[in-house]
Amino acid sequence: MTGQSSSQAATPFQWWKPALFFLVVIVGLWYVKWQPYYGKAFTAAETHSIGKSILAHTDSSPLQAAWNYAMVYFLAVWKAAVLGVLLGSLVQVLIPRNWLMRTLGQPRFQGTLLGTIFSLPGMMCSCCAAPVTAGMRRQNVSMGGALAFWMGNPVLNPATLVFMGFVLGWHFALIRLVAGLIMVLVVASLVQSLVKDTAQPASTFDVSHIESQDGFFSRWGKALWQLFWSTIPVYILAVLVLGAARVWLFPHADGAIDNSLLWVIAMAVAGCLFVIPTAAEIPIVQTMMLAGMGAAPALALLMTLPAVSLPSLIMLRKSFPAKALWLTGGLVALSGVITGSIALL
Repeated sequence: MTGQSSSQAATPFQWWKPALFFLVVIVGLWYVKWQPYYGKAFTAAETHSIGKSILAHTDSSPLQAAWNYAMVYFLAVWKAAVLGVLLGSLVQVLIPRNWLMRTLGQPRFQGTLLGTIFSLPGMMCSCCAAPVTAGMRRQNVSMGGALAFWMGNPVLNPATLVFMGFVLGWHFALIRLVAGLIMVLVVASLVQSLVKDTAQPASTFDVSHIESQDGFFSRWGKALWQLFWSTIPVYILAVLVLGAARVWLFPHADGAIDNSLLWVIAMAVAGCLFVIPTAAEIPIVQTMMLAGMGAAPALALLMTLPAVSLPSLIMLRKSFPAKALWLTGGLVALSGVITGSIALL
């Protein structure tokens, strides 16, 4: 007993682990996000466009629609999805749990605010940020901190705000920034206060504390395998289903979507269900406004399309209580309705 406690006390802190994690974060985000978005900003400034709408091609067959959309979508996000799973597994074995507990583990507003701040460099879509969020929750990060990190990635993405300013106008970017910040902080705080956190026992939830029994690669392999199988298969299936349903979720008839509360509500709900790559809401809204969509439903879409999606909610089904996910989706839809209604005044 004495020998065991003395050996534990003598174990030095391994600084190479968090150093390796942050190296992977910096290199991964530079390759997948920062460097490509830097060049894309100049394209947006010169052409006032960042590409065609991912919803531009419609198919009569639901199976063909599902396949075509899935191919376009996954070609756009696969690098970020791989990075998300990689970081979600590494955060469990490289970052000391007490670091996360002192920051994002706080159930108070501090944890939610820090989760929002930590999300800013990520610039990931909701589905690619979901594995990282799941990994954080396995380290007992609070619901408020994890939800703020998850929603802040797509909603407060600095690159998306720059693209939006050049393509749709800086008034849209300002509304998205202010309303998005309020939405992320309020939704995460409300879910934190209204839902009881049912964290799993440490014996099944934490991979890092079994270091004495398994080596680093063994623990990382277990974390990676578990995270992959709990998120990616349902992710792929949900994207295929939504690809088939996109014709009904987003009608393309010229002038059909006018400035009315009914369309604001419809677009807010559709935006919460549908899945898109990072910043894809910009060409979607641009195309639909050129076809006659009013500014009010456009604002509803700009708030809800990136924030959550049915696949990302399903991916986090084992990381949050079901009530928390339902409440998050409902509050995001309500935020979209409120923001869109501003244009109706």
